[in-house]
Amino acid sequence: MDNHSKKKTTVDIYGQQFSIVGTESTSHVRLVASIVDDKMREISSKSPNLDINKLAVLTAVNVVHDYLKLRDEFERLERQITEKD
Repeated sequence: MDNHSKKKTTVDIYGQQFSIVGTESTSHVRLVASIVDDKMREISSKSPNLDINKLAVLTAVNVVHDYLKLRDEFERLERQITEKD
């Protein structure tokens, strides 16, 4: 991965600006940031007294939990397809 293929995208997450550098498209980076922002706001609305650090950690825990559930479901469906062959 060389520096020529990297792009810098500025996004807003929970009222703070971040510059994200990577090879993904700007629209992809903005979508990711939007999902993180939405999740932080969702958690904050349920627990308004959380400080920003705890909110960020709880957001990460929730997102990884969702990811693991989807991964497990994907693997289950893959096994189901393999068994039919």
